[in-house]
Amino acid sequence: MVTTAVQGKNYIGGKWAPATTGQTFEDRNPADTRDLLGTFPRSGAEDAARAVAAARQAYPSWKRLALIRRAEVLDRFVQLVKADTEELARLLARENGKALSEARADVVEGLHMAQYWFGRARTPWGEVVASEIAGKTSFVHRKPKGVVVAISPWNFPFAIPLWLICPSLVAGNTVVFKPAEETPLIAQRLVEHLEKAGLPPGVLNLVHGLGEEAGWPLVTHPDVDVVLFTGSAEVGGMIKAECARDYRKFAVCEMGGKNAMIVFDDADFDLAVDAALLSAFRTAGQRCVSAERLIIQEGIFDRFVQAFVEGAKRLVIGDPQDEGTFMGPLVSQAAVEKVESYNALAAREGAKVLLPGGRLTAGAFAHGYFMSPFVYTMRHDPKARVLREEVFGPHVALIPFKELEEAVRIYNDTEYGFSLAVCSSDYRKINAVQEECEFGVGYVNLPTIGAEVHLPFGGIKKSGTGMPSASALLDAVTHQVAWTVNYERKIQLAQGLKAAVR
Repeated sequence: MVTTAVQGKNYIGGKWAPATTGQTFEDRNPADTRDLLGTFPRSGAEDAARAVAAARQAYPSWKRLALIRRAEVLDRFVQLVKADTEELARLLARENGKALSEARADVVEGLHMAQYWFGRARTPWGEVVASEIAGKTSFVHRKPKGVVVAISPWNFPFAIPLWLICPSLVAGNTVVFKPAEETPLIAQRLVEHLEKAGLPPGVLNLVHGLGEEAGWPLVTHPDVDVVLFTGSAEVGGMIKAECARDYRKFAVCEMGGKNAMIVFDDADFDLAVDAALLSAFRTAGQRCVSAERLIIQEGIFDRFVQAFVEGAKRLVIGDPQDEGTFMGPLVSQAAVEKVESYNALAAREGAKVLLPGGRLTAGAFAHGYFMSPFVYTMRHDPKARVLREEVFGPHVALIPFKELEEAVRIYNDTEYGFSLAVCSSDYRKINAVQEECEFGVGYVNLPTIGAEVHLPFGGIKKSGTGMPSASALLDAVTHQVAWTVNYERKIQLAQGLKAAVR
């Protein structure tokens, strides 16, 4: 466990070094800003260019290494991380503020991702496809695309980088990793473990810094082939637009959500309430799949509201390092100010406020970014910004509906389309929700959270352009090539095309 401030460094071409800018930024504990975890390089365009050059230089030899040999690095990485899981989890909780149980799950999810890709290396990597011509055999092979830039967020600072890095490396790409500036230390620990696992120099490079100063030069670098991004819709939109300017460059952006749980009056009531509390307040609502809307059928609305509010009052807010804490702090002052602005907007737009939420500043909360839940009821209004825009904090609306069609219409009335949960005992209603709602990740009689690494994960509409997860990201970091072999001594072409040349 870190007890003294770390002097962080970039990792480029197998060497640890400060930024060429000579500048640094601080990494502080959001639960107690007096706690300095370290200072890290505030990198610039020159550092980004050096990292891309190192990745490009390492690419030919890495892609020629046998697929299984590339994957074996992840197996060694898993063994190293298993020995340090508790220390990594406590560091993660201290650095980004999520409760310790969630921090452990974050590390374990990263382990699962690495295990998944180690195993995938020994499964079919292509296809044998029938040809029209008896004397031919056709194959579909995957080839790596080249240099991948992986830009990850602070809310899952161990798991999400491995979502992006593992498939990229196993497929034969080299990677430049730019972690969020809020969580540089856990990112550095991750890279240190991959270095110890025997990853060759230049195959994975780490560049710390701010998005506009270090991240954007990576996105715009002409020698980058793929950009993988998890973060806000605003930044993701900029990345998509930039990559579209270069015909070679491909972008996968997993962005935000205005997610919802739909609860019908035939649902298991207690299960639905528990699922709603988990959906709204795990990680203090700072997940791309957190539910900021609870769409409740009128027959149980009043009862549900009462039970949900009572449950929210009982949630333990406190030090993320304490085992009994359910909800830690928000990640930063900027996050607090954003949530406060939406809390005020809800009141202006006609919400009936049941729990006023707000900043907690007394006693143990004095030096952290703690907030209590903001809960309100509101009829759906297509003009209400607070029901359509992502807040990313402990802020949730309870919205009544009469019939199935209205619930679907309310759910879809936002630019986002990420996570959905439905609670019901009627499979017909469940199926109708699955068919008619616009989402990427769905759950039945569960919270809106709970991703597993072997399933696609991502959204549609403003929530994303791809599915950045183990099972789906392979299509982004490889291209498929058709390879047809003729075993005959004559040429026969498909579709009956004549082969004669004279």
